[in-house]
Amino acid sequence: MKYAVVTGGTSGMGMGVAKMLIAKGYYVFATYVGSEFTEKIDNYEAVKTDQTKREDVYKFIEYVKSKTEHLDCLVCNAGMSIRKSFTEYEDKDWDAMMEVAVNSHYIMCREFFPIIPNGSRILFTGSQMGLSPHGTVLAYGVTKSAVHALCKNLVKEFEGTGTTVNAIVPGFVETPWQKEKPEEIKQNIYKKTAIHRFATIEEIVDAFRFCIDNPFVNGSLIEVNGGYSYK
Repeated sequence: MKYAVVTGGTSGMGMGVAKMLIAKGYYVFATYVGSEFTEKIDNYEAVKTDQTKREDVYKFIEYVKSKTEHLDCLVCNAGMSIRKSFTEYEDKDWDAMMEVAVNSHYIMCREFFPIIPNGSRILFTGSQMGLSPHGTVLAYGVTKSAVHALCKNLVKEFEGTGTTVNAIVPGFVETPWQKEKPEEIKQNIYKKTAIHRFATIEEIVDAFRFCIDNPFVNGSLIEVNGGYSYK
């Protein structure tokens, strides 16, 4: 059996990717925070892991290593957004967002490296906000820009192994997170997007599937944004 890790893998895009991997025959370890995850899914294990805390990240890594000698797919999906203006951000806000999106995933890539077989897949969830600066979420955009850079720089580390490293760069997606937005804000975003709506989770999952299935896609930022900022 193949084994995969999906961070932030109990809801939204992360859960969608996890279920796609399960359908492909993978056993999936997923990280999550918040309320206890109790849903029972075959070949799936949710491990509560606060990725703002390094000790939690290392515990998760050691747990996965205790269960398998090979990791065939690593999906670095978890992210964190604290919505404040530039001058309102505190050091702890910046540090928490960087720790989840960038630092914890760098550590996972490094620590799992010895057990990643040739021909494996490493995938990141980037963001359009890492390409198109957004006025109210500066720190989030910077974390995703760093995710994009981490993806591209890791390609060299896996050169000649057949392992590919790519990032999916979604625009706005119909996740539970986005559903909390006021309708007026949603409509303003729709107007900026040529398709005039948010993406479905499955439309984003299809991009992850493409990168898993195609062994020649490597070092790419795959934008799936519906034509965002087309005007």
